[in-house]
Amino acid sequence: MKNTVIKFGSYGLITGFVIFIVHLVFGIDNLDYSTNELFGYISICLALSFIFFGIKHYRDQVNEGFISLGKSITIGILISVFVGVGIAVADYIYTAFINPNFFQDYQQQMMEQGKEDAHFEITSSIAALFMFVLVTIIGFIISLISGLILQRK
Repeated sequence: MKNTVIKFGSYGLITGFVIFIVHLVFGIDNLDYSTNELFGYISICLALSFIFFGIKHYRDQVNEGFISLGKSITIGILISVFVGVGIAVADYIYTAFINPNFFQDYQQQMMEQGKEDAHFEITSSIAALFMFVLVTIIGFIISLISGLILQRK
């Protein structure tokens, strides 16, 4: 199980990091925040697709065609932790170094859209932690669905 998690987790980590950085660096200035948010979720789901492939690989190549729901969820969550780290690091790099004014710009746009109560203080570290937790939660959901589809007793 360890090798499967490391292999597919690393694929997801690299994919999540690269896609997230590319979309933030090249897309953020040309698109509104809602569209960028959508692209962010798409990049998260693409990176988390390695959960399905990791579970399938473990079932077919390592465990002789069998896998339980519990083992599927365990593998999936561990892979999602790798992906979460990749996306959290990308988010931190972007908001701390590439665009340190991101949160102020976002708050300004919210206020321009009539959301005067959009006052908030957030740091790059808190945003990265939030992204890690969000990716892990979405990863759990994908793990559950993948496990239900792929389980064989």
